Amino acid sequence: MSKGADGKNTVVYAAGGVVWRENSAGDVEVVIVHRPRYDDWTLPKGKVEPGETLISTAVREIKEETGYDVRLVRHLRMVSYDLRGPGRKHVHYWSAEAVGGSFTPNHEVDEIRWLPIESAAEQLSFRLDQKVLATFEQLPARLDTVLLVRHAKAGRKSRYHGDDRLRPLEKVGRTQSEALLGQLLAFGPTHVHSADRVRCEQTVAPLADELGVSIISEPSLAEEAFNEDPKPGRRRIREIGCESGIHVVCSQGKVIPPLMKWWSAHDGVKLPPARNRKASVWVLSLLDGKLVAANHIDSPLPGNPGT
Repeated sequence: MSKGADGKNTVVYAAGGVVWRENSAGDVEVVIVHRPRYDDWTLPKGKVEPGETLISTAVREIKEETGYDVRLVRHLRMVSYDLRGPGRKHVHYWSAEAVGGSFTPNHEVDEIRWLPIESAAEQLSFRLDQKVLATFEQLPARLDTVLLVRHAKAGRKSRYHGDDRLRPLEKVGRTQSEALLGQLLAFGPTHVHSADRVRCEQTVAPLADELGVSIISEPSLAEEAFNEDPKPGRRRIREIGCESGIHVVCSQGKVIPPLMKWWSAHDGVKLPPARNRKASVWVLSLLDGKLVAANHIDSPLPGNPGT
């Protein structure tokens, strides 16, 4: 939350999701929640608390309001509306697959309903929630996910004496690496890949340790190899996207932008703005091996209102 220039208007950031599951017939159902305080039906969401990112807020609020643990799939959209007092609220929503849990009534939510998408849209109290659900419906709920990570801060190349392939993360980079762990876990990763550079491997090492898996080396996604010939790297990232599971791939700053430019043009996906900062993440959604959606997480650290 922050104050406007007049010292009175506030900006509130919040996050939530379209929580979904497949029923026994294989059809998608989504959750809507009833808030007794307002007597309305909405999608689960809540305000960002100090020390949280939008992603951690979405996962926490969904759990608190519905009782369900979720795996985030893709960012849907942000909606904004005026607060009852002076100010504006911005809410980011994700597609979120329910992976466990059960509902217990509480003071914020006394009832939830699992409904087909069309029925849920009809019962939602707010047009903005209906727009979020419409965005969710534009693509199949079940998509493959690749998380493409730029390595965390490792100091300047000019100041490192020795083989640059061995240049390690600096203190800030290690902090970013630890912060990335929670952000990446929200998407339910199963496999960890890295360009064959120490700084890339160290960026995703906490995740590999948490999952109890080995880091898969990806030489074709290192800068020198990619600059010499990008075709093997392009081919490899698409191979990874076709493999089962949810894959995290760490690479470098001179690989990711041209790779994303090529991939998005190849599959006809418009990319959102991205600064390609250290420890940033592309969340890539694929369907039958084709890139169908992409969103960018600018930083894993709290205090950043971007996705």
